[in-house]
Amino acid sequence: MSASTAARVPGKAGSSVTRAVQRITEGPLGAYQAAVVRIGISATFLLFLLRELPHRRELYGPDGPWSWDMARGLLSHNGAFTVLMWSDSTVWFECVYAFTLVCAALLMIGWRTRITSVLFMAGVLSLQNRSIFMGDGGDNVIHLMAIYLVLTRCARVWSLDARRAARHAARVTEGLRAPRDVTGPLLWGVLGAVLLPATLMGGLGGTWWLPALLWVLWLGNGAWWALSRYAPERELRTLLDVLANLAHNVALVVIMAEVCLIYATAGWYKIQGSRWQDGTAIYYPLKLDYFAPWPELSGLVASSALMVMVMTYATVIVQVAFPFTLFNRRVKNVLLVLMIGEHAGIAVLLGLPFFSMAMIAADAVFLPTVFLVWLGRMVALGRGRLFSRPSKDGRTVPAQRGPVVGEGEAPHGGGDKGHTLVG
Repeated sequence: MSASTAARVPGKAGSSVTRAVQRITEGPLGAYQAAVVRIGISATFLLFLLRELPHRRELYGPDGPWSWDMARGLLSHNGAFTVLMWSDSTVWFECVYAFTLVCAALLMIGWRTRITSVLFMAGVLSLQNRSIFMGDGGDNVIHLMAIYLVLTRCARVWSLDARRAARHAARVTEGLRAPRDVTGPLLWGVLGAVLLPATLMGGLGGTWWLPALLWVLWLGNGAWWALSRYAPERELRTLLDVLANLAHNVALVVIMAEVCLIYATAGWYKIQGSRWQDGTAIYYPLKLDYFAPWPELSGLVASSALMVMVMTYATVIVQVAFPFTLFNRRVKNVLLVLMIGEHAGIAVLLGLPFFSMAMIAADAVFLPTVFLVWLGRMVALGRGRLFSRPSKDGRTVPAQRGPVVGEGEAPHGGGDKGHTLVG
């Protein structure tokens, strides 16, 4: 290697590192993917709570086999968090259940997402940790994703926060004064008033990470609001923005790694089973009455030995191979379609819709941005046709709506304030 070539190599390497650091700090990556995960996970838990509304007290409340005293004894050892241990009152349980329902709905539509994501996480952890033996694989996915979503900027698109930020930016561009935000600081103050006594009285569980996370979010978003209002051009405000982008991008990578780990462990465990090796594993759950909401359809699938064998081997191959296909976009997209189809089949054939919805929502982190943008346009087009109104001359007039950037995308540079805890 010549001296001139050797001298250029460190410069190129340094330039590459600089570009990589700039890419992961200048803005949140995967905005559409994060939005789909947010909508999917919150919608799944919302529908689950609505379906189990008549049985809520048996699942998580005072009428369940896992009594309040038994849960308290277990939680004293594992240190898990649940606000349902603050009181054994039935009224308190009903309030927590209803509050979690509301938070799931608000997170799904993207209203004050920074605070609703935290409250949604608290609701998920509270209900699931109250009765740990009531969950399945789908509940575990929701449990993990609820924690990860707190660290993401998942309302940059397809949310009420993004629409509010777009309106704010439009008014600023036109030289108008932006309306003063009252709701955000009020919510921030109420959360602090609850967080302080809960921390002092030991109501946040026996772990260190949850109180630390909540206080960092509370203090950080308070500082963010103050700097955005009184010193928007200061370097400290930019630093907070960089840290938020970095946390989002790291959390998104963790979500991807979690999905890969789920499929890899499931696939390798299946390989070790004799029924999966001989191609008959799919047959047995299809013959169980408990997992047969459509007995005729399950019986039709189970009656074909070739179909059972193909489905069994395809399940193992797809789950084992998926983590290795992330470096090839086309192959990854093909396997992603197969996995989503597999979960749709599980929902129909085995009667596990919420498990399938949770997994599909987690899989959505790998969906191509081009497809998600197209999907958003189709949804917007369908919404426009559904809510259109006929004019006096008989022509169809689309319903009026506020200014939206990229079908609900917050503009760069000015849209972050619509996503913070304080609004």
